[in-house]
Amino acid sequence: MQSSRQTVEAKKPEQAVSNLRIKSSELIIFTTQLSVMLESGVVLSDALEAIAQQTRPGITKLVIQDVADRIKSGDCFSSALAQYPRIFSAMYVSMVKASEASGNMARMLQILSGYLNADADTRKQVKGAMIYPFVMLMMAIAATGSLMFFVLPRFTKIYESRGAALPKLTQVLVTFSSLLGNMRFMTAAVTLAVCLGILFWIWKQTTSGRKTLDWILVHTPIFGTMFIDAVLTRSMRIMATMVNTGVSLLEALDVMKTSCDNYYFQSLWAAADSKIRDGYQLSDSIVLAPHSELVAPGIIQMLRAGEKSGQIGQVADKVSIFYEKKLANSIRTATSLIEPLMVMIMGVVIGTIAIALLLPVFRISTIIAQ
Repeated sequence: MQSSRQTVEAKKPEQAVSNLRIKSSELIIFTTQLSVMLESGVVLSDALEAIAQQTRPGITKLVIQDVADRIKSGDCFSSALAQYPRIFSAMYVSMVKASEASGNMARMLQILSGYLNADADTRKQVKGAMIYPFVMLMMAIAATGSLMFFVLPRFTKIYESRGAALPKLTQVLVTFSSLLGNMRFMTAAVTLAVCLGILFWIWKQTTSGRKTLDWILVHTPIFGTMFIDAVLTRSMRIMATMVNTGVSLLEALDVMKTSCDNYYFQSLWAAADSKIRDGYQLSDSIVLAPHSELVAPGIIQMLRAGEKSGQIGQVADKVSIFYEKKLANSIRTATSLIEPLMVMIMGVVIGTIAIALLLPVFRISTIIAQ
């Protein structure tokens, strides 16, 4: 019979096993189930086998079964998980490795489950804040498209059949509508858009491109504050979770650095890591690091107090809770500001089109009388 490891590789022959992914909800369920079973005294390999049998057919089931097979072959749990970096993050593997040394894996997995749940809730909050403006934008595009493609051409035919001169605003919209209906123009426009998109993607991969886009993201009004709060919430939560469970601060900083794709936060945590290795305290390392302005001075003072009392993990946990509440307020503020802004934009766009359509109507009785 083919082993589950071979099955996983055969499942995606065109993709490396290390690139496999599963849903965050499935990872949370797996972690919680494994924690409960280990707490009940079930052997790790047997617990993994049982979870694999209960899981629906798919990538998740195959990965869990493969991890169980690796453990039976003599691998440790952390090294088996490390084979799937897109599923089990560096933080996840580091904490499991620490639990292997301490012999308290059930408790560690329970803490991991709590972290994953909190992180998933934060992601949902941020995505939820982005859904509203996206829906409003789609509605604006749909309304504008309906007026441009269905209403405007009918009015245009009436005016043209009567030989009426259209107002300038109406002429502009008629010309624009005609261009949108011209296949040659649209083909050229789409081709140009695709080429620009490819060039933009290439530029985005460069250092200058990353720095520019990440700077815009951090400094964008409304959304910049929300993004910073989301990153710091996650970073402080990672630090609290790892340090409180016996993982070194340097390992926590390494995970914090890789948990965010933003160039400026990565530079901040990398520089702080380097300073700590040179003998500095965490708070001083953040102050001396580039882009330290991303972390509020009050937070640095709290971390400094935690260092003096030897409770840096507990302080980081309190900071993460503070930023979580701040993020919720940022999301509410963004939503309350975006709603009138989107309504105003929709009103201007649709109102302009409506005015362009109604301007000739004021003379329609004269046109028809002719």
